Parts: sequence; structure tokens; C-alpha cells
Amino acid sequence: MQRLRSSGSSIWGNLVSTPRLKRKASNTWAAVQDAFFSTKDTFERNKVVFTVGTSLASVATAWIGYSLRYYHETRIDQRLETIEKAMRNSNNLEHSELREIAGSGSISAPTCFATAGTTLIIGYGLGWRGGKWYANRNFRKEQMKLLGQKNPRGWQINPRGWQLLGQVTTQDGYILSMQRIPAGRSGKTAGKRPPVLLQHGLLMDGITWLLLPPDQSLAFLLVDNGFDVWLANTRGSKYSRGHTSLSPNEQAYWDWSWDELVAYDLPATFQYVHNKAGQKLHYVGHSLGTLIALAAFSKHQLLNVLRSTALLCPIAYMGQIASPLAKNAADNFLAEALYWLGIDEFNPRGAAVIKLLKDICNKPGVDCTNLLTAFTGQNCCLKSSIVDVFLDHEPQSTSTKNMIHLAQMIREGSIAMYDYNDEVENIKHYGQPTPPVYNMTSIPNDLPFFLSYGGADALADVKDVKLLLDNLKDHDGDKLVIQYRDDYAHADYVMGQNAIQVVYDPLMAFFRLQ
Repeated sequence: MQRLRSSGSSIWGNLVSTPRLKRKASNTWAAVQDAFFSTKDTFERNKVVFTVGTSLASVATAWIGYSLRYYHETRIDQRLETIEKAMRNSNNLEHSELREIAGSGSISAPTCFATAGTTLIIGYGLGWRGGKWYANRNFRKEQMKLLGQKNPRGWQINPRGWQLLGQVTTQDGYILSMQRIPAGRSGKTAGKRPPVLLQHGLLMDGITWLLLPPDQSLAFLLVDNGFDVWLANTRGSKYSRGHTSLSPNEQAYWDWSWDELVAYDLPATFQYVHNKAGQKLHYVGHSLGTLIALAAFSKHQLLNVLRSTALLCPIAYMGQIASPLAKNAADNFLAEALYWLGIDEFNPRGAAVIKLLKDICNKPGVDCTNLLTAFTGQNCCLKSSIVDVFLDHEPQSTSTKNMIHLAQMIREGSIAMYDYNDEVENIKHYGQPTPPVYNMTSIPNDLPFFLSYGGADALADVKDVKLLLDNLKDHDGDKLVIQYRDDYAHADYVMGQNAIQVVYDPLMAFFRLQ
């Protein structure tokens, strides 16, 4: 794993000239971090292997120990026979009496079974359960670190308030991590709090909603205002890398695009929250989190458990995207190039993707001096300290196939399922030579919507958002709230220091009306 922020050649932030000694110290620390994260990732990705390996090694150790003991006892028996012959002649002692005096003992079958069973339990604990415990513990540490960095006053986390829910299994076998914040500053959970599911965007995870200080973060604000908050983590991100039969090291693990998020991840998380909370839920999506929701709603999915939805930086169409970084990558089929090279995991901290980004940044008309701005647009309201926290935790991995799917949307200007660029393959998957289209006009007109978009957003471009709004022109007037901020870009919606006044307060007011 590569830690971009710690590297002297970081492309995720502005390059800062530092003394040579400081640079060496930074590189040394980066090497230590690389070793730690590499070991951690290996452990989390191979829990089953660790379980079986630990168990077999423990049983083998016990077997070798008993074998040595048996060999030792055989030698003792040989010595006893020699002594017995000598003592018979002088003391007339019987063989049984000599055995009692020597007390050589024997191997007990129940002891062997007990040892084997114990080692299997220990192996399971260290492997499977230990991996889950480690992941949950690390997520909690990151939450606490974020809170500690902001030195919150008044907002105290009740240790029993955080429920780290380790497993939500999708129909296609992916094991997703979800976190819940059921209590606010008071620590009380009185009454039935309306549940809210927060879904992050592309190359992000649930930490997205915790980057701001507690008194500005949407997750904590919702909790303090009487909501039961749930954080989703999309497959492939740091805390959702499990699968019932596949490892992230296998190509098949990464054989998905956002179509599968629509078909499997969203239904699994929606149903889980609904079952636990016992009532319909509100949904907040950012960026890709809006795209998958709109696609699901267009197929009339999830509506039976949904109360209302808020879409921040809504994405349905991407043909007018203004991000030079994303546009150039799509036009030059760079995600496809990675896929053809056998790189199935799109890891923004990996060497292959870093090289790809450097190649894009060297192209005419692409200014990557500030990579975040080149990707998201000119954010108006981010503090540098927040960007530093962001780079400590993000970006996260996704599948290369997912990046190809998004590139197809940029090139074609439509919202359709993944195109295999082969009629035979498309017929195999869809029963038709071209991918089916998600029809935005089929979204129910009475579904409560809160849409907020920004004039400076380079990913959810204003022209593309207006295409979406044209598809919603027949929506019930009292069910659709549209908010436009001329100065807001893509990252302002989750990291802007004034987002509480500009976006979050109106959003919560909308939820209260539903």
C-alpha cells in the first residue's frame, strides 16, 4: 500500500519544500507506515487462510510434542528393561512395581482431542474473529482520532453508543461493514428515532461523514437532532473487503461496477437498517451515492422501505463533465488500459494508478497543481486542515470495471448499464445487444426529493444536473426541493466549513416534514 501524503512526491497535495533531514525522516516514517498497512491488509484479506493456517500449525505443534514425548518414553522403557533385569537378580522387584516407581506415564487420547479442539478455537479466534475485531477496532480508532483532532466540547461519545456492525451480506456474497450512531450528546436514545442512511461517493468510505468537526459534521448533526444515523461502506473500501468465498486478491472479487451496487449493496443496506430500526428510513447520498439511488428508484426498488431522500451533487448524466482529469481519463480509455493490463482493483494509492494520474497531469490543458481541485472543481469553503484529514483517510479503492463504467457514461452522455462492447457478451448478460438504460422519467412523482448542487462542481456539472431535473419536471411540486449554490463544488458538500448553514440545516428541515 502506498501512503501518498507521506511520499516526498505526493500528487494529492501541494508540494512543499522541506529540509533534507525532514524529508528523510518523512520517508522513513512512510516506510514504517507502508509495512504496517501492508501487514494489516494482508491479514484482513486472508482471514480464512489465517484461521486454517493457525489451526493446522497449532495441531501440528501439539502432534510433534506428543511424538517427541512418545519417543522419549520408548527410550525410558528400554532403559527400564535393562534396570529391571539387574534389579530382579538383587531385589526381586516385579515389572509393574518398577513402572510405578519410574512413573513414565502415557499419551491420553482425550488429551489429544482436547488439545486439537482448543487449538482450532484459538486459530478461529486469531484468524476470522480477530480480523473482524481488528477492522472494527481500527474504524473506531479513526473515528476517535477525527474527534480528537477537532477537540470537541460537549459532544462526548458514549462507548455504548457506537455499534460497529460487522457484517451485512449481499446476495452476491460481499460482506459490508456498517456503523451506527444511535445517540447524541446526551447519550439518550429515548423514543423511536427516524433512521437515516448515509451513503458516500466514489473512492470514499463511511469516514466521509466524519471529516468535519462534530458540531459541523452531518452525521453528528443528524444524531443531535433526533435521528438514528447509519454509515454505509461500499464493497472494496477499507472496511468492506469481505466476501463469503472470494479474496480481494482474486480477479473475480473485483468483477463489478455500480450496477451491482444498485442490484445488491443498496438493497442489503436498506433492508438491514429497516429491519433494525423497525421503520422506514431517510437516505442521504453524495456523488456516486446519488447515482446508484436514482438508478434503483428508476426501477422502483427500495421504495417500500424509503421515507425520503436527499441527493448532494446529484449524478445521473456525465456527458458535460467539466473535470479535466476525469474527462481526459475517459476520452483516452485509461481505465480500460489498466483493465487490459490485469489491474482489477483501482487503488488510488497504488503505483499503477499513480503513474496513470501523472501521465494525465502531464497532458496539455490539465493542471494538477492541486489535484483535488482538478478532480472536483474549485471548492470554495475547505480549510487546509480538513484536506489534510481527508488525505489521511481517503481515497479508497474501487473496481477498475466501475471506473470503466463511469468513463462510458462520460463518453456517451447516457445513463445505462455496463457495456461489454461485445454484442454476444451483452446478450449473455442482458438478453439484448446493447445495455439497458436506466429511465429517470420512471422515478415515482410522489417520492420526496431534496436535491442540492453547486455551480463550481466539475463532476456533477450544472448542465448534467439540469438534464436530470428535466426528467423530473412532472414531479409533485410539494415533493421536490431544489437547492443551488453558485460557489459550491463537489467536496464542499461533505467538507465545507459552512455546509451546516448552507446545506445541512435545510436538509434536516426537509426530513422533519416527511
